[in-house]
Amino acid sequence: MLVKVSGAAVQGLEAIPITIEVNASKGFRFTLVGLPDNAVKESHERIVAAFENCGQKFPAARITVNMAPADIKKEGTGYDLPLAIGILASQNKISNIAKLEKYMLVGELSLDGSLQPIRGALPIAIKARELEYDGLIVPEQNVREAAVVNKLKVYGMQNIKEVIDFFNETQTFNPYFVDTRNEFYQQQLKTDCDFADVKGQAHAKRALEVAAAGGHNVILIGPPGSGKSMMARRIPSILPPLTLSESLETTQIHSVAGKLDRETSLITQRPFRSPHHSISRAALTGGGSNPMPGEISLAHNGVLFCDELPEFNRQTLEMLRQPLEDRKINLSRSRNSITYPCSFMFVASMNPCPCGYYNDPTHDCICTPGQIQRYLGKISGPLMDRIDLQVEIAPLSFDELSQNRKEESSSEIRKRVVRAREIQAKRFSTYPGIHCNAQMNSKLLHLYAEPQGACIELLRTAMNKFQLSARAYDRILRVARTIADLDESDSICTEHIAEAIGYRNLDRNSWGQ
Repeated sequence: MLVKVSGAAVQGLEAIPITIEVNASKGFRFTLVGLPDNAVKESHERIVAAFENCGQKFPAARITVNMAPADIKKEGTGYDLPLAIGILASQNKISNIAKLEKYMLVGELSLDGSLQPIRGALPIAIKARELEYDGLIVPEQNVREAAVVNKLKVYGMQNIKEVIDFFNETQTFNPYFVDTRNEFYQQQLKTDCDFADVKGQAHAKRALEVAAAGGHNVILIGPPGSGKSMMARRIPSILPPLTLSESLETTQIHSVAGKLDRETSLITQRPFRSPHHSISRAALTGGGSNPMPGEISLAHNGVLFCDELPEFNRQTLEMLRQPLEDRKINLSRSRNSITYPCSFMFVASMNPCPCGYYNDPTHDCICTPGQIQRYLGKISGPLMDRIDLQVEIAPLSFDELSQNRKEESSSEIRKRVVRAREIQAKRFSTYPGIHCNAQMNSKLLHLYAEPQGACIELLRTAMNKFQLSARAYDRILRVARTIADLDESDSICTEHIAEAIGYRNLDRNSWGQ
């Protein structure tokens, strides 16, 4: 008897429908074809053991299984459940074959017959709805994730016995329901980190507000204990809230990477990823024989924070250059090519010198100018060129630390940031792919950030006096445009240019000498 069961493969953020054809005839052989990898081939042993522990018997017949389309390599353990149900159906152990053909099934089998979670349940659910299946059956641990997709019945099953009962209609099961919009808006503004916890550092807070308002990349330079990491971790709390579409896209990436918790249906907070400086290139950008998302894609629509930037491998850091410009990463392998989105705000921190105390008013620096320059030289010019704000942070004095003054909260800062982003969204509404000032190209800089009169003279004076590099010019104009937006000013004024110049310390040729 020939039976067809529907499963799915995940490539990138897309799910591909897989038809599992099971044919039973006389004989004693099990054959699996259709480019299965080792994990798929091993499903035979898991299915045999699961049947024995669930009161079923693996058929003494010639079983031939074809996984179509045969030109796509099948990887992973998510095919265990459709394979097992297909084998049972070929032996007339499933009474309602017509119902079976209307459902998509995914799941890994344990030896006791229970179902284990799989990666990519959300894109699979999206594909099942697109192909107009009546429903999707997933392991119970994946049900909240998949049920985010509306207009699709999603059933979470604990074991294969429940799946058999479902198709034999000997037990009634109800689809899992998630009120996507209600859950999204309830969880959206919850945060554990708040700028109200940060004492003093008004200059640094202002710089991070400017960075958040324009989507600018920023680097924080200061001695140990000055609060660099503490402030960086609070940046997501002042960024504009995720939209529902951004939330779904971000959740898809984490679903494919297997990073979603069992109780999580949607990612409602902007991601904050902080990889260790020993991270490999593949872990940072993504990769593997079956390319998986890296840290830059997991930070999509959020923040990628690199603490102690000079300690990262230089070749690893250079991998960031193209994603920072293109806001996507192309992973090409011999079998396929996959593109993952990676539009993130890059935030880095570093000590100003090897000992950490250059420019520190309370400690003496023991580094020579040459040592400082070599330390800074670990970060290439092209990478530094992609960072708009360079912010020096000084440690707080005892008097500043002991003050019991109420600091401005993240919610208050976020209101100004959201207003500035709304101005930018309106400005760039006719330019596809441009959402904030940090993404402006030369043409848009000329249209919306061209300096006039006194602003030109101020820029000329700063370029000559501080010996700023040529790459600083465009960065100053981008940041000045954002500062003007925070002031709700249509034109860029001298005070906006002056503040933007103050965020280019590392571009001064005399810095560190």
